[in-house]
Amino acid sequence: MASKFLPELSQDFGKLYKEEIGYDVIIYAGEGTNVKEFHAHSPILCIRSQYFHSAFINDWAKKEEGKFIFRKENIAPHLFNIILSFIYSGNIELKNLQVPDVSKLLIAVDELNIQQLISHIQEYLIENFNDFDPMDILETVYHQHEALYDFFLEKICEEPKKLFDSHNFTKLDGHLLKLILERIDLNMDEIEVWENLLKWCMAKEKIEDDPNDLTKWNKKDIRKVKKSLHNFIPLIRFYDINATDFFYKVYRYKDILPQDLIHNLLEFHIVPNAKPKTDIPSRFRKLVSKLIYPKFLSHLASWIEKKDSSNYKNQKIPYEFKLLYSSSGEGFNAVSFHKNCDNQGATIWIARIQGSTRLIGGYNPLDWNGNCGYKTTVDSFLFNLEDGKNISAAELGYVEISSAAVYCNNQQGPSMGNLYCPNSKYWSYGQNGTCYRNIGISAKFTIENFEVLQYIVKVNLQYLIFSRKYILDYNDLENGRINSMFFG
Repeated sequence: MASKFLPELSQDFGKLYKEEIGYDVIIYAGEGTNVKEFHAHSPILCIRSQYFHSAFINDWAKKEEGKFIFRKENIAPHLFNIILSFIYSGNIELKNLQVPDVSKLLIAVDELNIQQLISHIQEYLIENFNDFDPMDILETVYHQHEALYDFFLEKICEEPKKLFDSHNFTKLDGHLLKLILERIDLNMDEIEVWENLLKWCMAKEKIEDDPNDLTKWNKKDIRKVKKSLHNFIPLIRFYDINATDFFYKVYRYKDILPQDLIHNLLEFHIVPNAKPKTDIPSRFRKLVSKLIYPKFLSHLASWIEKKDSSNYKNQKIPYEFKLLYSSSGEGFNAVSFHKNCDNQGATIWIARIQGSTRLIGGYNPLDWNGNCGYKTTVDSFLFNLEDGKNISAAELGYVEISSAAVYCNNQQGPSMGNLYCPNSKYWSYGQNGTCYRNIGISAKFTIENFEVLQYIVKVNLQYLIFSRKYILDYNDLENGRINSMFFG
C-alpha cells in the first residue's frame, strides 16, 4: 500500500526556500529603490518553471562567482516572493491580494511560464470577477492575455454599469473605451451610453463649467470636447434614443455634434415615417424578462424549429431573443405594443394569468404591423404552461387553420387565431371555434403581465449555406439584415 506525505513534502521544501541552504541562484527583483535579493536552487527552478528551465538548459543564464544571476526589474519584490514560495511549496493564497496585484502576478507568472499557476490565477479572476472593480483588471490584462481580456470584456458588456459607475471610469484608456462602445452586445440603454461618453470626455478635457449648460462653455472647451468625441460619435446608436431623451440629453449638445447628424436626427423624430440614416446595427440587449428564465430559450428555439424540446439542451442556440415590450413598463396599451413590436419580424409573446403561476404564449413568425386582419402562416404556435417554473410540462399547439394564424389590428395586442387580446388585460379564447390544437387555455382570463421577445437568427454563413434551412434575400444580407424563411 502506497503512502503519500505531500503536505510534509511541501513544508520541507518551503523550509528550504526560507533557510536558503545550498542555494546557487541569486535573483534581483524590482527596480529603483525597491529592489530585493532572493536566493534559490537551480534544479527546483528548472523543474517548476519553463523560463528557468530554458535558461539553464540553453546556458544563457549569467553566472558570477559560482552563482547564477537573474534580474527581474519588471516584477515587484513582494510578488516575486509569492512566486518563489509557490515554486517551492506549491501553495498560494490570492484572496489577500488587491486585484491590480493579482493581475500583475498573472503577467509575471506568464513571463516565467509557470503553467499551473497561470491557470490557477485565471480561474481565480474569472470566478471572482463580480467582486472586482473591472477597471482594476481591464487595462492590466489587455495587452497580455487576449483570451482572458475577451472574457472580461464580454462580462463587462453583460453588466456595464460596474465599469461606468467605477470611480476610475474617467481614467479609462480611450482605445479600450472605443472597443467597448463598438460592441453590439453592450447591455445598456443608448442614452446611458451617450451620457457616460460625455462624462468621460469632459473629465479627459478637464471641463469645469456646468456640463449641462453649453452657454457657459468657452469656445476652446467646445473645440476640445468636439475633437475628443469625434472618433466615438459613429459608435453611438443615436436613432435608438427616444425623442424625449434626444431633446433633453442630446440636442442640447448640438454645438459639439456633427450638424448633419443633428439634422438627420431631427428629421427622424419630427417627420412621420422618416427612416434612420445609419448603417450601424442596434445593440443586442441582454434578455431582461420578468416572466421566463434564460433556460426557457432553448425550449422556445426547439419549438420554433418544430423539434423535440431537448434539441438545444446541451448546445448553444443559434438565435438571439431581444425584449421588445413589457406591459409592466408600458401598460396594457395596444398603441405601445404596436409601436415597439411592429416591423420587428418574428416574435414570441408570453403572458402570466393573474393570481396564478400559469403562463401562456405564442410564436408569430411574421410581424405585427398592418391593420389588416388575419395573416397566413403554417409555422405559428401557442403554448400553455401551468407552472411558470417548469417549461418541460408545457402544452404546445401548432396552427391548424393557417389562413387565420395571426390577427393584426391596431386596437389589439398579440391576437392569434381565436385568441382575442383587446386593448386591456381581459383576454378570451376560442369563442368561435379554434385555429390551434386545444391546449387547455381558458375561455376568459385576466392577464397580470405580458412580454414580447424579438427572435433573431445569429448569422453563420456556413450554416445558412450548407443546411439549406433558410432562403436569404441577398440585398438584405449585404445590408446587414436577414430576411429568412424557415422550412423546418
